[in-house]
Amino acid sequence: MDSCRKDQQLGASSSEPLEVIIIGNGPSGICLSYLLSGYTPYVKPEAIHPHPLLQRKLTEAPEVSILDQDLDYLSEGLEGRSQSPVALLFDALLRPDTDFGGNMESVLTWKHQKERAIPHVVLGRNLPGGAWHSIEGSMVTLSQGQWMGLPDLEVKDWMRRKRRGLRNSRATAGDIAHYYRDYVTKKGLGHNFVSGAVVTAVEWGTPKPSSSGAQDRSPLFQVSGVLTTEDQSQQPFSLCAHNVVLATGTSDSPAQLGIPGESLPFIHHELSALEAATRAGTVTPDSEPVLIIGAGLSAADAVLFAHHYNIPVIHAFRRTVDDPGLVFNQLPKMLYPEYHKVHQMMREQSILSPSPYEGYRSLPEHQPVLFKEDRQAVFRDPTGFQKVFGISLVLVLIGSHPDLSFLPGAGAHLAMDPNQPLSAKRNPIDVEPFTYQSTQQEGLYAVGPLAGDNFVRFVQGGALAVASSLLGKEARKPP
Repeated sequence: MDSCRKDQQLGASSSEPLEVIIIGNGPSGICLSYLLSGYTPYVKPEAIHPHPLLQRKLTEAPEVSILDQDLDYLSEGLEGRSQSPVALLFDALLRPDTDFGGNMESVLTWKHQKERAIPHVVLGRNLPGGAWHSIEGSMVTLSQGQWMGLPDLEVKDWMRRKRRGLRNSRATAGDIAHYYRDYVTKKGLGHNFVSGAVVTAVEWGTPKPSSSGAQDRSPLFQVSGVLTTEDQSQQPFSLCAHNVVLATGTSDSPAQLGIPGESLPFIHHELSALEAATRAGTVTPDSEPVLIIGAGLSAADAVLFAHHYNIPVIHAFRRTVDDPGLVFNQLPKMLYPEYHKVHQMMREQSILSPSPYEGYRSLPEHQPVLFKEDRQAVFRDPTGFQKVFGISLVLVLIGSHPDLSFLPGAGAHLAMDPNQPLSAKRNPIDVEPFTYQSTQQEGLYAVGPLAGDNFVRFVQGGALAVASSLLGKEARKPP
């Protein structure tokens, strides 16, 4: 833990450790950087919130920043589409009546109080926006465009200035990636962001006694990795910080089927492989079908992409088409017509029935057994019989896992159930609900999908909780 050194290019030019290092530069990391840069939310004096109980609480200390108030008290009694009370609170303040179809303005006003800023660095593999830059740009977002926005810059206002429009109240992934990058620039956050940084290790020890003999408030974290510079050279770096925030999302490590043949060169685990094969002409309307495995939105996006280019598809999934756990059965048809089109195809295009849509066939309740080198896929059907299909390319799109290999034990001990794999949906990192600090490690925080918040709309509440906690720590520091 004594090997931290100065890294000029990462903004750590003094011998003092950084206060905060944020690992991940997606929406969670950007929002937290905004809050740690002195941007402070207050309730507008004239604002009236439609939630009566919250409105009464907001009037009790109107001159006190939301960051300095009791988030537990403010969020009590709020209900919505998130399990996190503080996510519901921040969402209610930013978008007061959005769940009722309203378009009411935020009740917050933002003041830039530079004296409240906490020094920090945001490390990211890509440009600010994180995984949004690796999604095919024309894909339409699942959430409404207005729900993709970050504090104090509405997506619709940004789109209007760019002379772009929302499609069916939703934006394209390309627009959103551009919006996040623009947000960092417009809010003056760029000096905190380092792109091309891959973290390879985060280590910490036990707090050491200070010169006065008292214990430090938290251990010192050492964050090491490799930085790819503009000339594509790679430089190692090592930084120290009092606090580390994990904001890496979950798209790093695609889930595997774990069957023989999955490592063959025509088996892929990301939609971009189909896009590349289509561009290269290795997959065409005259090819053997592309096999798409999975019944989530990524698989649906792949079906839509193939359908657009008239590429034949075999679509296999282990559930029934009417399974209530299937995401299509949870989406309003009016907002998501293209996904309901895929769901309709899954139902009507079964191998068991004649296919009214040319070039698409679904295999509900089919388990893949193995892939052969001669591009054949073997399945077990619901009755236990095996079926063999000739295919040109395979996309296995069954979700992804966070890659926390840079943490001791890959972070397994931080999960809610340490004996199960870390999973954004089923087994996220166990955090305190109003600080998002790990229940297992002082000074280590997690936000976004790692903490169980899977929509941009709700990840911002985690950033609010972390910023509130860190500002509280600053206030408690001895003078």
